[in-house]
Amino acid sequence: MTIPERKGTALITGASTGIGAVYADRLAKRGYDLVLVARNQGRLLELAKRLEKETGRLVETLVADLNDQSDIRQVEERLKGDRHITMLVNNAGVGSMTPLLSSDIDKMEEMISLNVGALTRLTYAAAPGFAARGGGTLINIASIVGIAPERMNGVYGATKAFVLALSQSLQHELADKGVRVQAVLPGATATPFWDIAGVGIHNLPASIVMTAEDMVDASLAGLDQGEIVTIPALPDLDEWNRYEAARRAMAARLSSSSPAARYGIAAKA
Repeated sequence: MTIPERKGTALITGASTGIGAVYADRLAKRGYDLVLVARNQGRLLELAKRLEKETGRLVETLVADLNDQSDIRQVEERLKGDRHITMLVNNAGVGSMTPLLSSDIDKMEEMISLNVGALTRLTYAAAPGFAARGGGTLINIASIVGIAPERMNGVYGATKAFVLALSQSLQHELADKGVRVQAVLPGATATPFWDIAGVGIHNLPASIVMTAEDMVDASLAGLDQGEIVTIPALPDLDEWNRYEAARRAMAARLSSSSPAARYGIAAKA
Protein backbone atom coordinates (compact mmCIF):
# COMPACT_ATOMS: atom_id res chain seq x y z
CA MET A 1 0.00 0.00 0.00
CA THR A 2 1.35 3.43 -1.00
CA ILE A 3 0.81 6.00 1.73
CA PRO A 4 0.44 9.61 0.44
CA GLU A 5 2.56 12.38 1.91
CA ARG A 6 1.17 13.48 5.26
CA LYS A 7 -0.86 16.69 5.00
CA GLY A 8 -1.64 17.26 8.65
CA THR A 9 -4.87 16.40 10.42
CA ALA A 10 -8.43 17.04 9.29
CA LEU A 11 -11.16 17.36 11.92
CA ILE A 12 -14.56 16.39 10.50
CA THR A 13 -17.87 16.88 12.28
CA GLY A 14 -20.88 14.69 11.61
CA ALA A 15 -18.36 12.08 10.53
CA SER A 16 -20.09 8.81 11.40
CA THR A 17 -22.32 8.53 8.30
CA GLY A 18 -23.19 10.13 4.99
CA ILE A 19 -21.21 13.09 3.70
CA GLY A 20 -18.94 13.26 6.75
CA ALA A 21 -17.94 9.61 6.47
CA VAL A 22 -17.13 10.04 2.78
CA TYR A 23 -15.01 13.11 3.52
CA ALA A 24 -13.15 11.00 6.09
CA ASP A 25 -12.48 8.30 3.51
CA ARG A 26 -11.35 10.71 0.80
CA LEU A 27 -9.18 12.88 3.03
CA ALA A 28 -7.44 9.89 4.60
CA LYS A 29 -6.62 8.66 1.08
CA ARG A 30 -5.24 12.13 0.29
CA GLY A 31 -2.81 11.90 3.19
CA TYR A 32 -4.62 13.44 6.14
CA ASP A 33 -4.74 12.00 9.61
CA LEU A 34 -8.23 12.39 11.02
CA VAL A 35 -10.19 13.43 14.07
CA LEU A 36 -13.74 12.17 13.55
CA VAL A 37 -16.46 13.89 15.56
CA ALA A 38 -20.03 12.61 15.97
CA ARG A 39 -22.46 11.33 18.58
CA ASN A 40 -22.49 7.64 17.59
CA GLN A 41 -19.44 6.04 19.15
CA GLY A 42 -19.99 2.63 17.55
CA ARG A 43 -20.13 3.98 14.01
CA LEU A 44 -17.14 6.23 14.61
CA LEU A 45 -15.01 3.38 15.90
CA GLU A 46 -16.02 1.12 13.01
CA LEU A 47 -15.14 3.81 10.46
CA ALA A 48 -11.86 4.65 12.20
CA LYS A 49 -10.79 1.03 12.26
CA ARG A 50 -11.54 0.56 8.56
CA LEU A 51 -9.76 3.74 7.49
CA GLU A 52 -6.66 3.02 9.54
CA LYS A 53 -6.45 -0.42 7.95
CA GLU A 54 -7.08 0.79 4.41
CA THR A 55 -5.01 3.99 4.42
CA GLY A 56 -2.40 3.70 7.16
CA ARG A 57 -3.45 7.08 8.52
CA LEU A 58 -3.92 7.88 12.20
CA VAL A 59 -7.65 8.14 12.92
CA GLU A 60 -8.93 9.39 16.26
CA THR A 61 -12.55 9.52 17.35
CA LEU A 62 -14.13 12.21 19.49
CA VAL A 63 -17.66 11.47 20.64
CA ALA A 64 -19.55 14.73 21.00
CA ASP A 65 -23.02 16.20 20.73
CA LEU A 66 -22.39 19.65 19.27
CA ASN A 67 -25.59 20.95 20.86
CA ASP A 68 -24.16 20.11 24.28
CA GLN A 69 -22.05 22.94 25.72
CA SER A 70 -19.60 20.65 27.49
CA ASP A 71 -19.09 18.50 24.41
CA ILE A 72 -18.56 21.37 22.00
CA ARG A 73 -16.04 22.96 24.36
CA GLN A 74 -13.99 19.76 24.08
CA VAL A 75 -13.94 20.02 20.31
CA GLU A 76 -13.09 23.72 20.47
CA GLU A 77 -10.16 23.03 22.79
CA ARG A 78 -8.88 20.36 20.44
CA LEU A 79 -9.00 22.79 17.51
CA LYS A 80 -7.26 25.51 19.50
CA GLY A 81 -4.59 23.29 21.00
CA ASP A 82 -3.61 20.88 18.22
CA ARG A 83 -1.15 22.51 15.82
CA HIS A 84 -1.28 19.48 13.57
CA ILE A 85 -4.88 20.26 12.52
CA THR A 86 -4.71 21.83 9.08
CA MET A 87 -8.32 21.35 7.97
CA LEU A 88 -11.75 21.68 9.54
CA VAL A 89 -14.78 20.20 7.78
CA ASN A 90 -17.92 21.69 9.35
CA ASN A 91 -20.36 19.05 8.17
CA ALA A 92 -22.64 18.38 11.14
CA GLY A 93 -26.15 19.73 10.66
CA VAL A 94 -29.83 18.90 10.52
CA GLY A 95 -32.68 19.97 8.26
CA SER A 96 -36.44 20.02 8.04
CA MET A 97 -39.12 19.90 5.37
CA THR A 98 -41.87 20.96 7.79
CA PRO A 99 -43.57 24.26 6.84
CA LEU A 100 -43.24 27.14 9.27
CA LEU A 101 -46.82 26.98 10.53
CA SER A 102 -46.41 23.30 11.42
CA SER A 103 -42.91 23.52 12.89
CA ASP A 104 -41.95 22.96 16.51
CA ILE A 105 -40.13 26.13 17.58
CA ASP A 106 -37.92 24.18 19.99
CA LYS A 107 -36.78 21.96 17.11
CA MET A 108 -36.10 25.04 15.01
CA GLU A 109 -34.02 26.52 17.81
CA GLU A 110 -32.04 23.28 18.07
CA MET A 111 -31.44 23.47 14.31
CA ILE A 112 -30.13 27.02 14.58
CA SER A 113 -27.91 26.03 17.50
CA LEU A 114 -26.28 23.21 15.52
CA ASN A 115 -26.24 24.59 11.98
CA VAL A 116 -25.23 28.12 12.97
CA GLY A 117 -24.03 28.23 16.57
CA ALA A 118 -21.84 25.13 16.64
CA LEU A 119 -20.40 25.78 13.19
CA THR A 120 -19.51 29.34 14.17
CA ARG A 121 -17.88 28.32 17.44
CA LEU A 122 -15.74 25.66 15.76
CA THR A 123 -14.79 28.02 12.95
CA TYR A 124 -13.65 30.62 15.45
CA ALA A 125 -11.74 27.96 17.37
CA ALA A 126 -9.80 26.90 14.26
CA ALA A 127 -9.33 30.08 12.21
CA PRO A 128 -6.97 32.05 14.52
CA GLY A 129 -4.54 29.13 14.66
CA PHE A 130 -4.65 28.65 10.91
CA ALA A 131 -3.98 32.35 10.38
CA ALA A 132 -1.13 32.41 12.89
CA ARG A 133 0.51 29.41 11.23
CA GLY A 134 0.01 30.85 7.75
CA GLY A 135 -2.13 28.04 6.39
CA GLY A 136 -5.19 25.87 6.83
CA THR A 137 -8.47 25.00 5.16
CA LEU A 138 -12.05 25.56 6.34
CA ILE A 139 -14.74 23.60 4.49
CA ASN A 140 -18.27 24.58 5.48
CA ILE A 141 -21.11 22.40 4.24
CA ALA A 142 -24.02 24.68 3.38
CA SER A 143 -26.82 23.78 0.93
CA ILE A 144 -28.45 25.00 -2.25
CA VAL A 145 -31.31 26.22 -0.05
CA GLY A 146 -28.91 28.92 1.11
CA ILE A 147 -29.66 30.59 -2.24
CA ALA A 148 -33.00 28.88 -2.92
CA PRO A 149 -34.77 29.07 0.47
CA GLU A 150 -38.22 28.39 -1.01
CA ARG A 151 -37.33 24.74 -1.54
CA MET A 152 -37.33 23.63 2.11
CA ASN A 153 -38.16 24.79 5.63
CA GLY A 154 -37.39 28.51 5.94
CA VAL A 155 -35.35 28.21 9.12
CA TYR A 156 -33.19 25.53 7.53
CA GLY A 157 -32.66 27.71 4.47
CA ALA A 158 -31.77 30.66 6.68
CA THR A 159 -29.16 28.64 8.58
CA LYS A 160 -27.51 27.64 5.32
CA ALA A 161 -27.59 31.21 3.99
CA PHE A 162 -25.68 32.11 7.16
CA VAL A 163 -23.08 29.43 6.43
CA LEU A 164 -22.61 30.78 2.90
CA ALA A 165 -22.33 34.40 4.05
CA LEU A 166 -19.91 33.53 6.85
CA SER A 167 -17.72 31.55 4.47
CA GLN A 168 -17.57 34.33 1.89
CA SER A 169 -16.76 36.92 4.54
CA LEU A 170 -14.02 34.74 6.08
CA GLN A 171 -12.45 34.05 2.69
CA HIS A 172 -12.28 37.80 2.11
CA GLU A 173 -10.77 38.34 5.55
CA LEU A 174 -8.35 35.41 5.70
CA ALA A 175 -7.12 34.88 2.14
CA ASP A 176 -4.01 37.00 2.62
CA LYS A 177 -3.16 34.97 5.72
CA GLY A 178 -2.90 31.72 3.75
CA VAL A 179 -6.24 30.31 4.92
CA ARG A 180 -8.54 28.68 2.37
CA VAL A 181 -12.31 28.82 2.91
CA GLN A 182 -14.78 26.83 0.83
CA ALA A 183 -18.55 26.77 1.11
CA VAL A 184 -20.13 23.65 -0.38
CA LEU A 185 -23.76 23.86 -1.52
CA PRO A 186 -25.04 20.34 -2.15
CA GLY A 187 -28.42 19.64 -3.64
CA ALA A 188 -30.36 16.55 -2.61
CA THR A 189 -27.81 13.95 -1.51
CA ALA A 190 -28.46 10.31 -0.64
CA THR A 191 -27.78 10.30 3.10
CA PRO A 192 -29.73 9.66 6.34
CA PHE A 193 -30.35 13.44 6.44
CA TRP A 194 -33.68 13.02 4.65
CA ASP A 195 -35.12 10.57 7.17
CA ILE A 196 -34.30 13.01 9.97
CA ALA A 197 -35.77 15.89 7.96
CA GLY A 198 -39.04 13.97 7.69
CA VAL A 199 -38.94 12.99 3.99
CA GLY A 200 -37.45 9.64 2.99
CA ILE A 201 -35.00 9.84 0.09
CA HIS A 202 -37.24 7.47 -1.88
CA ASN A 203 -39.83 10.26 -2.07
CA LEU A 204 -37.53 12.44 -4.16
CA PRO A 205 -37.09 12.13 -7.94
CA ALA A 206 -34.03 10.00 -8.62
CA SER A 207 -32.90 12.55 -11.21
CA ILE A 208 -32.13 15.17 -8.55
CA VAL A 209 -30.45 12.93 -5.95
CA MET A 210 -26.65 12.67 -5.97
CA THR A 211 -24.71 10.01 -4.09
CA ALA A 212 -22.66 11.21 -1.14
CA GLU A 213 -19.55 9.82 -2.83
CA ASP A 214 -20.09 11.87 -5.99
CA MET A 215 -20.98 14.97 -3.97
CA VAL A 216 -17.79 14.84 -1.92
CA ASP A 217 -15.59 13.99 -4.90
CA ALA A 218 -16.99 16.98 -6.82
CA SER A 219 -16.55 19.24 -3.79
CA LEU A 220 -12.92 18.24 -3.35
CA ALA A 221 -12.35 18.77 -7.06
CA GLY A 222 -13.80 22.26 -6.60
CA LEU A 223 -11.43 22.84 -3.70
CA ASP A 224 -8.51 21.75 -5.87
CA GLN A 225 -9.65 24.19 -8.54
CA GLY A 226 -9.68 27.08 -6.08
CA GLU A 227 -13.44 27.54 -5.82
CA ILE A 228 -14.69 29.56 -2.86
CA VAL A 229 -18.26 28.35 -3.45
CA THR A 230 -18.80 24.88 -4.87
CA ILE A 231 -22.20 23.73 -6.14
CA PRO A 232 -21.61 20.11 -7.16
CA ALA A 233 -24.68 19.79 -9.40
CA LEU A 234 -24.43 23.14 -11.23
CA PRO A 235 -23.47 22.39 -14.86
CA ASP A 236 -22.17 25.84 -15.81
CA LEU A 237 -19.93 27.72 -13.37
CA ASP A 238 -20.60 30.91 -15.33
CA GLU A 239 -24.14 30.91 -13.90
CA TRP A 240 -22.74 31.27 -10.40
CA ASN A 241 -20.16 33.79 -11.55
CA ARG A 242 -22.89 35.95 -13.10
CA TYR A 243 -24.99 35.65 -9.93
CA GLU A 244 -22.02 36.77 -7.84
CA ALA A 245 -21.12 39.57 -10.24
CA ALA A 246 -24.67 40.94 -10.07
CA ARG A 247 -24.64 40.77 -6.26
CA ARG A 248 -21.31 42.56 -6.02
CA ALA A 249 -22.34 45.22 -8.55
CA MET A 250 -25.56 45.90 -6.64
CA ALA A 251 -23.66 46.11 -3.33
CA ALA A 252 -22.24 49.50 -4.29
CA ARG A 253 -25.77 50.93 -4.50
CA LEU A 254 -27.30 49.46 -1.34
CA SER A 255 -26.53 52.37 0.99
CA SER A 256 -27.23 56.05 0.30
CA SER A 257 -28.07 59.27 2.11
CA SER A 258 -31.28 59.54 0.03
CA PRO A 259 -34.16 57.12 -0.55
CA ALA A 260 -34.32 55.75 -4.08
CA ALA A 261 -36.21 58.05 -6.46
CA ARG A 262 -38.76 55.29 -7.17
CA TYR A 263 -40.26 55.85 -3.69
CA GLY A 264 -41.01 59.51 -4.37
CA ILE A 265 -39.67 60.67 -1.01
CA ALA A 266 -37.74 63.93 -0.83
CA ALA A 267 -34.50 63.53 1.10
CA LYS A 268 -34.41 65.42 4.40
CA ALA A 269 -31.49 67.76 4.88
